[in-house]
Amino acid sequence: MIGGRLRPHSHDPAESMDTALQTSREGMRALKISLAVLALTASVQLIIVAVSGSVALLADSIHNFADALTAVPLGLAFWLGRRPPSRRYTYGYGRAEDLAGIFIILVVAASAVVAGWEAVHRLLHPQPVTQIGWVMAAGLVGFAGNELVARHRIRVGRSIGSAALEADGYHARTDGVTSLGVVAGAVGVLLGWRAADPIFGLAITVAILFVVRNAARDIYRRLMDAVDPALVDQIGAVLATTPGILAVDGVRVRWVGHHLHAEVEVTSDADLSLATAHAIAEEARHHLLHQVRRLSSITIHTSPSRRGGSDPHALTSHHFDRS
Repeated sequence: MIGGRLRPHSHDPAESMDTALQTSREGMRALKISLAVLALTASVQLIIVAVSGSVALLADSIHNFADALTAVPLGLAFWLGRRPPSRRYTYGYGRAEDLAGIFIILVVAASAVVAGWEAVHRLLHPQPVTQIGWVMAAGLVGFAGNELVARHRIRVGRSIGSAALEADGYHARTDGVTSLGVVAGAVGVLLGWRAADPIFGLAITVAILFVVRNAARDIYRRLMDAVDPALVDQIGAVLATTPGILAVDGVRVRWVGHHLHAEVEVTSDADLSLATAHAIAEEARHHLLHQVRRLSSITIHTSPSRRGGSDPHALTSHHFDRS
C-alpha cells in the first residue's frame, strides 16, 4: 500500500495546513459580509413591513433573516474544519460543513412555514396594504442585497473549494428573484388587486420550498460521498497515461470539507522492484495533484500484473466476495 497526504504543487505539510487555514479565513470573511448585508437588508424590510402591512414583504424579510443566520452554523463549521485530525477523527473535521448544511436546510424550511402561515392568514383575513412605493423599494433592496451576497459567496466558494458556500451563494441569488415577487405583489395592489400581496407571499413561500428541496438534494449527495462522475473519469485518465501503470482497477473519491480525498488501485509489471513501483505511484500522484483541483489526499495501491492466471489478492479475495 502506497499512500500519502500532499497539497497540490507542494510537498510541505506545513504549507498544506497554512492553506487550509487561509481558505477557512476567507470563508469566515465571506460569511461575516453576508451576515451584515442580509441582516441590514432584512431590517430595512421589516421597518417597511411595520408601516405597510405587506405580508409578501414580511415573508421575504423572514427569509432574509433566516439566510443571515445560516452564516452562524457555517462559520462554526469553518472553525471546526481548522482543527487537525486526531486519533478519533482521523480525517479531520471537514464533515462539520455537511452537518451545518442540514441545520441550514431546517432553518430555511422553518422560514417557509412561517411565511406561508402568514400569507394564508392574510388571505383569510384581508388587511389593506399601504405605502406601496416603499414596499416596492424594499423589494428592490431585497433583490440588491441578495445579489450582492450571492456574487460574493459564489466567488469565494469557488476560490476555496467550499461547495456549501457556493451553493449558499446560488441560494441567495434565488432569494433575490423572490424579492422581485414583493415588487410584483405591490404593483398588483396598486392596480386594485387586493389579494395580490398575500398571493405573492404564497408564491415566495413556494420558491423557498424549491430552494429547500435543491439544497437538501445537494447535502444528501455530499453525505453519501457523491461526486461528479466526470471527476472519476478525469482521475482514471491521468492514471492511465502515467508510464508504468498497466491498468486502473478502481477509483474512489470523496469530499471532506473543502478538499477531495482519493483512493485508487492500479496494476504495474510484476517484475518491478518495490522502489520502482513506488516511484511510478509517486509520479501518478504528482500528476493528479497538478491536474485535479482540490485534491489533497491520494492513496495508491499498486498490484503486480497477473502471471499464469494467478490472483495477487487470492489470500483475501474471499473477504470481498459480494456474490
